[in-house]
Amino acid sequence: MPSTLEGQITMEKTPSYFVTNSAPKRIHSMARDIKLIIVVRNPVTRAISDYTQTLSKKPEIPTFEVLAFKNRTLGLIDASWSALRIGIYALHLESWLQYFPLAQMHFVSGERLIVDPAGEMAKVQDFLGLKRIVTDKHFYFNKTKGFPCLKKPEDSSTPRCLGKSKGRTHPRIDPDVIFRLHKFYKPFNMMFYQMTGQNFGWEQEDRQ
Repeated sequence: MPSTLEGQITMEKTPSYFVTNSAPKRIHSMARDIKLIIVVRNPVTRAISDYTQTLSKKPEIPTFEVLAFKNRTLGLIDASWSALRIGIYALHLESWLQYFPLAQMHFVSGERLIVDPAGEMAKVQDFLGLKRIVTDKHFYFNKTKGFPCLKKPEDSSTPRCLGKSKGRTHPRIDPDVIFRLHKFYKPFNMMFYQMTGQNFGWEQEDRQ
């Protein structure tokens, strides 16, 4: 972590922090006043996205449907599979709450970050105690990728988008598998809503 001078804010991100058991204690021992920003999305969509990324690197892996179940006939979900376990947000949050108060955490909705990036960034800037410099004029929605890209308002050049590893088309997943996963995650989602004081509306998405 680089040195931070007065008037500066140092930021660092690694997705695996939130799901690594040893991370909360180690980060607390380093900087107990740190502010934590956690981006979450519908855990079913997140799992399929995770699988899509892995599939692009290892085309020979089993299908999503095979990996998701210990026994599909009995409907037994394999929660030990990392792509699914990461989405049990309540479980991971419990570890962090042992070291940090909820007031030092800010949860960003991955879904709202796509449809209203400026709105979500406004909340992040407020949480960090920053002036709202990043606004809607800094975003451009890329219809091909399906998510916003950054642009400099004073610059007419092409907006800066994430690389080709992002925005991949998801493989078709058996609707019954998706239904069973929504059912599996629902109690964990409700617990997560209670713990954070925020309803991310994933159950509403499930009914669409």
